[in-house]
Amino acid sequence: MSDNPGTWSHFRLNFEQQQKRAKDLLKAARAGDMPALAKFQSHPPQLAEAQYLIARDLRFGSWAELKTHIAAMQRERELMDGTEALDAGMRTLHIRCGSDIRESLRVAGLQGDFHEHSYPCLAGPVRDGADALMQRARLLLESASYERVVIWSEFDCYDQLVLLRLLGHYATHPCPPRLELVNAGAWPGGMRFIGLGQLPPEALRMLWSRREPATTAQLSLGLAGWKALASDDPRGLAQIMRTGTPALPLLAPALHRHLQELPSALNGLGFTQQMALALLAEGPCSLQRIFGQLNYFIDPLPGQGDLQMRDHVQPMGNVAEPLFTRQDGVDSAGRARPPWTDLLTITDAGRAVLRGELDFLSLHPPPRWVGGVEIGTGHRNWRWDERSKRPL
Repeated sequence: MSDNPGTWSHFRLNFEQQQKRAKDLLKAARAGDMPALAKFQSHPPQLAEAQYLIARDLRFGSWAELKTHIAAMQRERELMDGTEALDAGMRTLHIRCGSDIRESLRVAGLQGDFHEHSYPCLAGPVRDGADALMQRARLLLESASYERVVIWSEFDCYDQLVLLRLLGHYATHPCPPRLELVNAGAWPGGMRFIGLGQLPPEALRMLWSRREPATTAQLSLGLAGWKALASDDPRGLAQIMRTGTPALPLLAPALHRHLQELPSALNGLGFTQQMALALLAEGPCSLQRIFGQLNYFIDPLPGQGDLQMRDHVQPMGNVAEPLFTRQDGVDSAGRARPPWTDLLTITDAGRAVLRGELDFLSLHPPPRWVGGVEIGTGHRNWRWDERSKRPL
């Protein structure tokens, strides 16, 4: 998730600017600029293809889609001032697994109450015992008096696991008269979409118009998925993942990404550890840069916070044969902010683990949790086999 309004410009597109980009690309290609020319299939290069290339770069299927989207965003932006609240006429509660869109919802014209429902699904342990029942009871009391509850989620692992928890709750407790979902898998723009917090308020208005009522199938899947997530046996969750979860299409990829954090059958690393160590194999890197690279470029399904990523990476340097060494470092402003600016350098042991010649669990790293599964000395230590998509 992202909560930085500085990203709005990447998703608040200007049509005239995109027209200019297309013309500039065409001009460069016709002038013989090889990188620009290599993008074209038409010879000589044509404006229509230049427009398509710009649209594709912004994750649209066509130039017409880009034009339609920008016009729709502009209309919603113009409607934000002085209009009646979009959720007026029905007492509404907006639920989100963070606070990143709280203010944007208000600016967008959604004036209902806001509830931040956080649960350590990625940090663990995930449990379905007494504490979970107490938290569910609090949620029940908070949402019982509302006519409409809207759950706002995106595709990433954390959001989808919290969505499981919420749907599981409403599957076994009275639902509000209207339970609705905003479940965003993508959004076009000039940077990678990793969360609703990146989007300007007019985009949230558009997502509001696309919300859908929660179905019985989704509630049943939420309950089954939550119980499987809280189990100390990950096979049930993997079985749900392999169905493709048609009732919630964004869920299956998120469950896969979650299960990849089990120790790999090849080298004992969780997937975040694997990606970070592979990045260090390319050269020394700070923890701060690892987070940025994973979040915006490398991780196929980003969604971890910086502290969660830190807690995955640091144990690799705190074992009998460390997988990296650490040196003091500074950021671009010359400030030391350990551990984020510390420079990490891969060791021979780290390279051996990457090659599968050394198993990370043999180095007795600190215990950790993957949902309801504890990894550490004295436990079953389930492994993830990526080929078969099954825990072993």
